[in-house]
Amino acid sequence: MRSTTERPGRLAVGIVGAGRVGSALGAALALAGHTVVAASATSHAAVDRASRRLPGVPLLPVDEVVAAADLVLLTVPDDALTQLVEGLAEVSGWRAGQLVAHVSGAHGLAVLEPATRAGALPLALHPAMTFTGRAEDLDRLLGVSYGVTAPDVLRPVAEALVVEMGGEPVWIAEALRPLYHAALVVGSNHLVTLIAEAMDLLGKAGVENPGVVLAPLAGAALDNALRSGDAALTGPVVRGDAGTVARHLDTLRSDAPESVAAYLAMARRTADRALAAGRLPAEAAEALLDVLASDPNGATA
Repeated sequence: MRSTTERPGRLAVGIVGAGRVGSALGAALALAGHTVVAASATSHAAVDRASRRLPGVPLLPVDEVVAAADLVLLTVPDDALTQLVEGLAEVSGWRAGQLVAHVSGAHGLAVLEPATRAGALPLALHPAMTFTGRAEDLDRLLGVSYGVTAPDVLRPVAEALVVEMGGEPVWIAEALRPLYHAALVVGSNHLVTLIAEAMDLLGKAGVENPGVVLAPLAGAALDNALRSGDAALTGPVVRGDAGTVARHLDTLRSDAPESVAAYLAMARRTADRALAAGRLPAEAAEALLDVLASDPNGATA
C-alpha cells in the first residue's frame, strides 16, 4: 500500500458517496493523517458538503475514486451497496491488497464478496451515530461506537481505523449484523418518531412550546433507561392504571386517531416488559391487558 506522508501506515482514501456520513468520516480520517485523494458526489448538497469538509479533494467518477485509493470507503445507501460492489467487480475495478470498507449497519462482509474475490481486503465499519450534515457531525464522532465485522487477520486494521476516527470498535458477528442494525433503528430512528409524535400531541393539547415541556422529561427518561433498563419504567402502564389508559385511548380516538395504533403497540410492549421484570404485578395487569386488547377503533380483539 502507498503511504501518503512520512508517518507509517498513512493511506490514500477514496470516498464513494460523499454525503453526510462519507464527508464526516473522510474529514475524520484526514485529521488522523490519511489523505483523502478523491471522492464521488452526485447531489448538489453532497457536492457542497464535500467542498466544505474535504477542501481540495477532487470529485471524480466512482471507478476513478476506487482506482486512486488504498482504502475505499463506501458510504452509499444500504440497498445500493450490492449493485455498486458487483458493478465495480464487473469492470475489474477492485485490486488485490486494496482495503474496502462499507459503513452499512445492516450488511456484513458478504456484500463485499465480489471485491474480495479480486483480492481486496473487506471491512464493515458502521458508526452508531445519526448524521445531520451540520458542522457538529464531526464532533459527535468522538467516542462513538462502531459496529465492526472483519476477517480475523484484518481485525487490527479495523480497530486502528476506528480508533483513529475517535471511535470505539464493537465486534459484531456476520450473522448478527441485521439484528444489531434493527436494535439501533429502534433506539434512534424510532426514538425520533416517538418524540415528534409526543410533540404533535402536546401541540394539539394547546402547549405552545412542546419541545420545552418535553425536553427535561425525555432527557431524564433516556438517562434513566440507559442506566437502569426496565427498572426505569414509570407511568400508568407499569402501575396497572387501566382507567387512565382507557381514557388516553378514548381521547386519542377522538382527537388524534392516527396515533392510536402506535400508543397501543407501545403500551402493550411496555406491559410485556413490566410483567417480565416484575414491575407490573399479575393481579394488577388483568384489567389493563383487557383495555390493551382493543383494536385502534375501540373494538375488543
